Amino acid sequence: MADVKKKATRESYGEALTELAEQYPELVVLDADLAAATKTGIFKKAYPDRFFDCGIAEANMMGVAAGLAAAGKIPFASTFAMFAAGRAYEIVRNSIGYPHLNVKIGATHAGISVGEDGATHQCNEDIALMRTIPGMTVIVPSDDVEAKAAGRAALDFNGPVYMRFGRLAAPILNDPATYRFELGKGITLREGKDITIVATGLMVAEAVAAAETLAAEGIDARVINIHTIKPLDKALICNAAQETGRIVTVEEHSIIGGLGSAVADCVTECCPVPVIKIGVNDEFGHSGPAVDLLRQFGLSAEHITEVVKKALGK
Repeated sequence: MADVKKKATRESYGEALTELAEQYPELVVLDADLAAATKTGIFKKAYPDRFFDCGIAEANMMGVAAGLAAAGKIPFASTFAMFAAGRAYEIVRNSIGYPHLNVKIGATHAGISVGEDGATHQCNEDIALMRTIPGMTVIVPSDDVEAKAAGRAALDFNGPVYMRFGRLAAPILNDPATYRFELGKGITLREGKDITIVATGLMVAEAVAAAETLAAEGIDARVINIHTIKPLDKALICNAAQETGRIVTVEEHSIIGGLGSAVADCVTECCPVPVIKIGVNDEFGHSGPAVDLLRQFGLSAEHITEVVKKALGK
């Protein structure tokens, strides 16, 4: 996968907003003094009159976004995941979620791959927090193509949406000419009968790489990309549980409350099978190069391969 083009989904987010702005005059963008990092600066340059820098006051920014939505605008409130889901949680819950306002939250720099910024900025709890808010849609795109498609889908959807983007460049797996994004629908990237690997975000590429290694060893692993954590594609997950009998989930997020928990809840209802969760355990991250940290925390194709083999008794 070394020759595959890579791009950070935060950059895709900034580009998508700019591309959509001409078609949607009601689209406005808010940021909390991080436009250069969240890449909303791309939008700011093209549409300065529709860009609002709210300063280092993320909770206030969410309140402003709620007011704009109530006035008929479609605001994209943008900042790091730690601040969007963490610092501003109460405002997101009460001022956006409770009245079910049409606010889109663009949360960048999520997960361990924030790297050198360390534990205070490595938000591994945001999916769990956002999926507990009634009516909140939660999207975690895997690559550039999916991130841009997710932006358009969020714009077309009437209601609050939380979108999670990464700092680290991610391999581009999808073909923009053929890719189709549908809210709440997972994508089977590889068929398989022995076990199912369900991944989201940056871990989708690692899951695909792991499946290729496993295939060379005679293990037929199905790979599913779940870009929408909420609402979850329960039909696809239940079908995979019934047909393969085992599931391994992979996410750059805590194993508590994220993709793995959503999948486990789902199969408990429809087809109880073993669900093994790969993610950040009940611990904080720490500073270091992003790629090294991912490997250290078991968020790699190599570790996925080992877990799958162990699950199958190989």
